[in-house]
Amino acid sequence: MRKLIFAMNVSLDGYIAAPGDDLGWSVPSDELFQWWSDRVAATGLALYGRKLWETMNSHWPTADQQPGVTPAEIEYAHRWRAMPKVVFSSTISTVDGNARLVTGDAVTEITRLKADDGGFMDISGAALAATAIRAGLIDEYVLVTAPALLGGGTRFFTALDSWVNLNLVETRTFPGDVVLTRYETRR
Repeated sequence: MRKLIFAMNVSLDGYIAAPGDDLGWSVPSDELFQWWSDRVAATGLALYGRKLWETMNSHWPTADQQPGVTPAEIEYAHRWRAMPKVVFSSTISTVDGNARLVTGDAVTEITRLKADDGGFMDISGAALAATAIRAGLIDEYVLVTAPALLGGGTRFFTALDSWVNLNLVETRTFPGDVVLTRYETRR
């Protein structure tokens, strides 16, 4: 059975994007960028909601061909393109690259995917993750917390139907006072 992990950059006040979907507050250090790149390389399957898919897919398929690109960005772009992806949406009709589209019930499909063999699955996008959290499907949460207060935007956690108890399994500090905390769901 695959492990499902919700991992994202988050502000100290709990937002993954500022108003207007602005991500400029979360520019990673070289060390943190490498950590994310290594994570992408290790991901067995990435699950995306439509909004984050469109953001990522608008940049990473050709990022390695842009002027001034760094070796780390080239590596990440190659890893991101190679990583298998599933996009959940009822508003788009096609996806490209190494992705497939699911338009049906997300909980049913995620449950089926978790039962498969393979490496861990990453889930990205607040709305999709909220659906999986409410269904009790998330096994691990990774918060990469930046020392920034956004005051609004897209929250990492949405309203829940019930408590989710967690065990802290890792902490790590990155340059720029960014702190990673990793929690497993207590079952």
